[in-house]
Amino acid sequence: MKVLMISLNYAPEMTGVGKYSAELAEWLALRGHTIRVITASPYYPEWRVRPGYNPRTYTTERINNVSVTRVPFWCPKQPSGLRRVLHLMSFALFAFPAAMWQIAWRPQAVWLVEPPLFASPSALLAARIAGASFWLHVQDYEVDAAFRLGILKGRVARKLALCLEKWLMSRADVVSAPSVAMTRLAVQKGVPREKTYTFTNWVEIQHAHSNSADSAYRAQLAIGRGVHVVLYSGNLGLKQGLEIIADVAKLLMWRTDILFVICGAGPAKSLLHERTHGLPNIKFLDLQPKERFDELLALADMHVLPQRADAADIVMPSKLGAMLSSNRPVIATASRGTELWDVVNSVGLAVEPESPTALSQAVLRLADDCRLREHLGALGRQYAASNLSKDSILLQFEARLRSSVTGRQGVGDEATMT
Repeated sequence: MKVLMISLNYAPEMTGVGKYSAELAEWLALRGHTIRVITASPYYPEWRVRPGYNPRTYTTERINNVSVTRVPFWCPKQPSGLRRVLHLMSFALFAFPAAMWQIAWRPQAVWLVEPPLFASPSALLAARIAGASFWLHVQDYEVDAAFRLGILKGRVARKLALCLEKWLMSRADVVSAPSVAMTRLAVQKGVPREKTYTFTNWVEIQHAHSNSADSAYRAQLAIGRGVHVVLYSGNLGLKQGLEIIADVAKLLMWRTDILFVICGAGPAKSLLHERTHGLPNIKFLDLQPKERFDELLALADMHVLPQRADAADIVMPSKLGAMLSSNRPVIATASRGTELWDVVNSVGLAVEPESPTALSQAVLRLADDCRLREHLGALGRQYAASNLSKDSILLQFEARLRSSVTGRQGVGDEATMT
């Protein structure tokens, strides 16, 4: 198959959408498919374009048998409110001519990752002119998130945005999302159930590290023996509710055998530094190389995954799979009845969101119970191996993609006959 992928984020970004888009494209290329990608220069999660890339020009490079076209875009240093909207719009604007240029290549499928939803018209138009299947993959319901989190406001604006979203989603041949709850939401937004597909974020199951004390990061961070490490690794965004980690660290200052480690980059990092200034039980790490990722996860005695209550079921944290596969227990803040709560509560500890007290009690419970840590860590790894295996998920996806291409070709043949 010939697949045109439009994704704001792509390799060499190592977290979030960029990681999954690149792994998907490269996996398909290894399977013999021809993949072309339209993306931006790498900037996430630091929100700073990396050296060697120019966000003002169109460039093309080849990465692991995938042709990658990078388009101009605007990258704000503080991605909040209107700036974030303009950032997404800038990519959609400059991705349009790149998508139109690819029509002559005659892709059989056009795959768009949301956000940005603003790029949907370009993807839809390119797909229809080329006679290709249009697949919209929703990693984040940006319209719902923008209004729930207060990035955008106003009843009229919300109604118009939701109407536009519904119109665009209804034109896709397939609409997918990484969780059952997010897929169900697509149906509630008017997408026919038969057009939806749950495309879970996968994980590569690596060797399970049995002992946190074996991690080289302990020596690097001067962590003493017998100290329990509570790890958060990933994007440090302003709207993730990460301040709860700082609040819990303050509550547990009296426990000298518990240390919080925050690893990552993003606009909230400076705020977290300010909020935890002077606390002896918290350390920060910059985003680490991909080659050391498994070793970083092995540093943890437990992982913590904060999520705000108002983000429930409009996003499924992509980092959850890696946490579960690491053989370490996971504590997530999630509202009862949400999919995140259901998953984590079955293999780890799910606690009330935005409650430092509830989260601190869960940390204490695991710190004081070695057998429980080992039991929940093993359960999480088993869940990841059974439900999040990369090859299993991508083979099923490939079959559905091929089916959508065949279905669209059938529609084209019927149109030609009539």
